[in-house]
Amino acid sequence: MAGDDLPDDFEVPDDLSSLLDGPAEDPSVVLVITQVAAPAPLAAACAIAKVDVDVVPTPIGAIAALRDPRAAADGAAAISKLLRTVPVILLERREGQITASRWAGGERDGDLPAGLVLSDAPPVLEDLLLGSVQAGDVEGVVTSVGMSRWQAMRTIASSAKRK
Repeated sequence: MAGDDLPDDFEVPDDLSSLLDGPAEDPSVVLVITQVAAPAPLAAACAIAKVDVDVVPTPIGAIAALRDPRAAADGAAAISKLLRTVPVILLERREGQITASRWAGGERDGDLPAGLVLSDAPPVLEDLLLGSVQAGDVEGVVTSVGMSRWQAMRTIASSAKRK
């Protein structure tokens, strides 16, 4: 019989969750969805907060693509602190899975169904999340990298004047 070849201490788990235990893979893509209308003020605020992002304009608001996906929680916390009362959504892609969480005031405010978040999203969001396009290649992208504090303050002031 084939089962006779198994060692005496071999056990078949009741479910497969034990096979998934272990260190989680770092995310490969991290996006923070905001309600900020233009990418420049968000990039400027991120430059002041020392968060390295490329900010992509979309019809639903600016999307910050973190340059270092391992800093997902820190980046989402910093951006949600900057926007104070306006919640943001953190999307992470890791191990073929997409997760979504809501952040407000620098704190994680709970998980969201990723499918619901992506259901009416603009195509560029899906392209960024799947890695078929890089944030730096999107038309209208603004980066926080290399932006001085003075440039950032000027950008924020000029965007406030336009309102």
